[in-house]
Amino acid sequence: MSMKPLEFDRRYGELDQVISAYVGRSADDAEDEPSEALQAYLRHTWHTRPWALGVAEQQVREYARNPPGRLRMRLGEFYPVPDVGLSESEIQDWLFRIADHIKRSIEEGEVPQPDAPRTHWEWRTRFHELAQFLGGWFSQDMPDEFPDHDAAVRDYSESTDPQLVARLVGELNELLALDLDDADYALALAELGMEVDPPAPYAPSAWLALVADRLAVPRADYGPPANAEH
Repeated sequence: MSMKPLEFDRRYGELDQVISAYVGRSADDAEDEPSEALQAYLRHTWHTRPWALGVAEQQVREYARNPPGRLRMRLGEFYPVPDVGLSESEIQDWLFRIADHIKRSIEEGEVPQPDAPRTHWEWRTRFHELAQFLGGWFSQDMPDEFPDHDAAVRDYSESTDPQLVARLVGELNELLALDLDDADYALALAELGMEVDPPAPYAPSAWLALVADRLAVPRADYGPPANAEH
């Protein structure tokens, strides 16, 4: 029987967050330098959930000390480390290096400076609702589903909870506050799941600003019709 969700979170929840940051990245942490993947995890977590860093260090170190035996593997009661480009014999030392980097960051107060995301994981974790919006409404199927970009934005606004729309507006403004050039904004849109170009004649940043302005207008709610039965 596989592990219950609550028990999984208690043992491996933050470990899973750390390891997820390595998907598609190299696990090339050196003794004196964390990998780009781990730097992305540290940067995001310090500025959003700093309390989770201690949990991460503990869970990563405990897993390295007590890797799952055959019984736990057969029962499914363990965290399966995905392929990070290391042999099985190298995994334990790598996990200890991760735990040491996290511990050092905490004990020495090494808070990374706010910066633009640098990995796919960091883009999608930091701008979660924006990734939902772009990946769901602006995939390669968008031209078959909507007559134009405005219609897709309108459909999102009308079908999504207003609180999530407000969250998206905040993420759009946060992304624009990074003050990237349009080549980097185009890259950001791709990282976040957009598979079509912004509508002409808008550059990526201009289109993002336009969407933020349109979604910032509260959706009208006129209540039930006057002749509705009570």
